[in-house]
Amino acid sequence: MESIQYANESVEVKPQTIRLTMGQALLKFLDNQYIEIDGEERKFIKGMFGIFGHGNATGLAEALERQESNLPLLQGKNEQGMVHAATAYAKQKNRLEIFACTTSIGPGALNMVTAAGTATVNRIPVLLLPSDNFATRQPDPVLQQIENPSDYTVSATDAFKSVSRYWDRIVRPEQLMTAAINAMRVLTDPVETGAVTLALPQDVQAEAFDYPVEFFKKRVHVIERRTPSEVTLERAVELIKSKKKPFIIAGGGTHYSFAAEALKQFAERFEIPVGETQAGKSAIAWNHPLNMGGVGANGSKASNVLSKDADLIIAVGTRLTDFSTSSKVAFQNPDVSFLNINVSSFDAMKMESQLLVSDAKTALNQLGEQLQKVNYKTAYDENELTSLKEAWDNEVDRLFNLKSEEGLEQSQVIGELNQFIDEKDIITCAAGSLPGDLLKLWRSKHPKTYHMEYGFSTMGYEVQAALGIKMAEPGREAYTLVGDGSYLMMHSELVTSLQEKQKINIILFDNHGFQCIHGLQVGQGSEGFGNEFRYREQSTNQLSGDYMEIDFAAHARSLGAKGYTANTVEELRDALKKAKQDTISTLIHIKTLPSKVEGYDSWWRLGVAEISNSESVKNAYENMEEKLNQARKY
Repeated sequence: MESIQYANESVEVKPQTIRLTMGQALLKFLDNQYIEIDGEERKFIKGMFGIFGHGNATGLAEALERQESNLPLLQGKNEQGMVHAATAYAKQKNRLEIFACTTSIGPGALNMVTAAGTATVNRIPVLLLPSDNFATRQPDPVLQQIENPSDYTVSATDAFKSVSRYWDRIVRPEQLMTAAINAMRVLTDPVETGAVTLALPQDVQAEAFDYPVEFFKKRVHVIERRTPSEVTLERAVELIKSKKKPFIIAGGGTHYSFAAEALKQFAERFEIPVGETQAGKSAIAWNHPLNMGGVGANGSKASNVLSKDADLIIAVGTRLTDFSTSSKVAFQNPDVSFLNINVSSFDAMKMESQLLVSDAKTALNQLGEQLQKVNYKTAYDENELTSLKEAWDNEVDRLFNLKSEEGLEQSQVIGELNQFIDEKDIITCAAGSLPGDLLKLWRSKHPKTYHMEYGFSTMGYEVQAALGIKMAEPGREAYTLVGDGSYLMMHSELVTSLQEKQKINIILFDNHGFQCIHGLQVGQGSEGFGNEFRYREQSTNQLSGDYMEIDFAAHARSLGAKGYTANTVEELRDALKKAKQDTISTLIHIKTLPSKVEGYDSWWRLGVAEISNSESVKNAYENMEEKLNQARKY
C-alpha cells in the first residue's frame, strides 16, 4: 500500500489490482510476452495446443473460451503429438516464437513426457501446462491420481522433473507470478532453454486472486549476443594460428544465432572445410566448395577423411554427440585440438575443448577480424579439397541412381525427392535409417530447409513436426520423410493438419518394420530379432512368418487426406506431382528396400555381448574392443 502526501495529510492508495482466476491470469500474462533480437521485436507466445479432460476442462479451458487475449487454441489429437508440433514450430522459428500445451491430469499429462525430453535435449523452448491433483486434497483420491503411500506430494507431473529445464507446481493462485516469470526466464534464455513445466492443480486453476495490474504489463525479453572475453578470444586466435589443417563442425547453434552467412565467410576467408551435424545441416549450400557434407557416424567420406586428419576441430554451436564424433573415434591426428564456440559453457567444454563461450555469429566475426590481421591461411591443398568434394558428389549421384530388381532403393527414392522438391521447401525426419541417409545424401541449398530431430531421435516426431513446420512457414511446402515404424507409432496430428487446413506431405517409406535397428543387430553378429513386421509362425512361435501388408494410402484417405501408392519411379513422380497440386494434406506410400548406404570410415559404439555362443557376435565384440582402443576416453 502506497502513501501519497497531500498538503498536511497523507492518503493511502491501494495498488491497482485485477481479480482473475489463476487460469485467466496465466493467459493474460502469456499474451503479453515478447522477445527481441538485433532490435527486432516479436510476440513470443503464439497460441496454445490443448486436449481437455477433468483436470483442465473447467479451469484453463474456461479461461481460453472467454479470454480477451490473442491466444488461439489448436486442438491436439495426442498429447505427445501436439508437443512435437509445438517443438517443431519453435525450432523452425529459431526459438523466437513458441506454443504452450495444456492437458488434463494423469495419462494426459504423462503423454507429454517423451516430447518434453525431445525439446529439452534439442534445446528447444516449449511451455507445458499439465493439470495436477487437487491442491486441497478434499476429494482425494480423484480419478487418474497416483497415490504414493510414502510421499503424498508425488503426482504424475513429477515425471517431468528429469526432462524439464524448469519445473514448478502452483498450489496457490498467487504463486503464479514468480512461477510464470521464472518460466519466461528459462524459455527465452539461449543457454537454459528447453521444456518448461508448470503443473496446475485443477482446483487452483479456477481459484481467484487479486493480481497486481503490473504483473500483466508488456515484457520484452532481449536476447543479447554474448561476446567472447578478450582473453578467450586471444587464446582462440593463438590456437588457430598454430594449426595447419583445421576442420569446422557446424551445429544447430549456427542457425539459432543466424550465423550461416558469417560461417560461410569465415570458411572462405581462411579456406577451412566445413562438416555438418544433423542440426547444423543447410547452414551452407551443399554445392559450396568447402561444404564437405555430414560428419561422424552418418557422415560423408569427405568429412570423415578430413576430420580424421585435422589438427584442429572448430565446433560451432554443437553438443558434439556420439554421432557427430563417431563415438570419439573420428579424430585420429595425435596433435588434434578442439576449439568449441558455444553460448553454453556446458556444451563448450566437451571433448576437453578450449572454450570460446560466445554467440556463434559474434565469435566468428571477431575471430575472422583477428585472423585476417595476421594473414592466416590453412595449409590445405586446394586440389585435395576439390578432389574429396567431387568424389563424394559422384558417390551421392551413384546412390541416387542405385537400382534393384527387387524394388525401390531408399537412396533412389531420396534422390527423386531431392530433385522434385523446390529448393526452399522444407523436409523433416527424426528416426530410423532415414536420418543417416539424409545427412549423407540430401542436398540443401538454403538455410532452414532441412529440419531434423536427432538429439532424441524420437520415433513419432515426424508427422507432427510437419504440422509445426507448416504453421511456421505457411508459404512453403512441408514434407516429412517417415518410416512405417515411426508412422505407426504416431500420426495423430495429420488430423489436426486437416482441421486447421495446414497442408503437409507425408512420404512414407515402407520397409516392413524397424529396419534400422534390424540392420544394427545384423551388423553386430545377430541374425535379426524382433524388428520386422512379420506374422507369428506357428511352427517356431517366432515373428518369422510372411511380412504384414498395410495399405497406408488407404489409411490416410480414411482420415480425410489424399493417399497415393508408388511402387515404381514413374508412379512416385506422378504421385509427387499430384500431391503438390493438392490443397489438403497428402500421403505417398512407397515400398522400399532396407538402406544400402554404407558408413564411410565411421563407427558408432554399441554394447556388444561379451559372452555369446555365436561366433559372429564374438567377432563383433572383438571389433568393438579394437575400435575402443582408437577412441578418446572422454
